Amino acid sequence: MAKKKSEGSGLMSSAGLMRYFDADDTAIKLNPKTVIAISTGVGAAVMALNFSFGLWP
Repeated sequence: MAKKKSEGSGLMSSAGLMRYFDADDTAIKLNPKTVIAISTGVGAAVMALNFSFGLWP
């Protein structure tokens, strides 16, 4: 009968693969509300600049 693999071993990093929590250490963590606020602000600034330079239709 075949032996069962031990649980919790995950993916082997020696095979060129990393476990998810190992790769997540260097990621930038932002709150979704912050991303929406920044993108809304940038969009409003672009629209305001278009209006001020007469590019608004």
